[in-house]
Amino acid sequence: MSKSESTSTLKLTMLVAAWYAGNTFYNVYNKKATNMIHAHWFVAAAQLVVGIVWSLSCWTLGIRKKPNLTGADIAKCIPVGLCSAIAHAGSVLASGMGAVSFAQIVKACEPVFAAVVGILVPPVDVKPPLAYAMLVVIIGGVGLACVKEGKGVEINVGAFTYASIANLAAALKGKLGGSTTKVLKKDASKNMDSANVYAVTNIISFLCTVPMVVIEELPTLQDTWDHAVAEHGFQPLVMNIALSGFFFYIYNEFAFAFTSQVGAVTSSVLNTAKRVIIIVVSSIIFKEAMQRNTVIGSAIAIGGTFLYSMASKKPAKKEKSA
Repeated sequence: MSKSESTSTLKLTMLVAAWYAGNTFYNVYNKKATNMIHAHWFVAAAQLVVGIVWSLSCWTLGIRKKPNLTGADIAKCIPVGLCSAIAHAGSVLASGMGAVSFAQIVKACEPVFAAVVGILVPPVDVKPPLAYAMLVVIIGGVGLACVKEGKGVEINVGAFTYASIANLAAALKGKLGGSTTKVLKKDASKNMDSANVYAVTNIISFLCTVPMVVIEELPTLQDTWDHAVAEHGFQPLVMNIALSGFFFYIYNEFAFAFTSQVGAVTSSVLNTAKRVIIIVVSSIIFKEAMQRNTVIGSAIAIGGTFLYSMASKKPAKKEKSA
């Protein structure tokens, strides 16, 4: 192995480690924050503010080059930012309303939504037959995880709904964002590397989330905040919101950087493995009961997602001989 290859492997390993750690810490602190204050749209928006402060600091201090975007460029990014806002808020609300492990199990269904979006939203993206077969495995696994021994099917409808909305939004973001970000990255004058693409998306996401905070929570937000402070204390509340925002931004930035290095399929496979860690850690920290069906069902769903990612990989095109 050459020195450059060794350096590249070490870099990718560090990116994955930072991505996994950041995502795990985010889910822990996000759950703590949403347990403390029942204003989950507000929590989602506040988390995005932390990322905005980070990005603006990097641009102001010259750590990173400022994006050089036109009004037309920003307009193209708005649909991506909107989908990102819905995906983020949906995840926050799902975890706030139910167990983190359950939200992660439902989010393992994201390939199902991505496959449907790939067919319905142009340009059409048709997967190999084996990939579609794996969708049945994923759905079956999630269904089994929802069956409680002696009780039958038991679903936290709110958490399931918001996690599904997050899945749909994430699928749309992936579909709409691919071509937009590719064009922006190609133009060096726009300074849109992976970090800045995510930073701009994060800012738009915040602006799209604010109206929902105003509509859903603003009238009672002060009372909700005062009650949370009285019950849990100001410092723990702010710390959990701030740390969840910090780790949310950090893990996404590392994930973006990793994906740009290895491609979407490899990233998707590792994203699947990540859910296992989050489910285990959250079950331990928050003492979330994992019944036999839940364990088996989540393993089937996550395994199906892994196989879907592998089956979706299209064979490399053979170069024509001269």
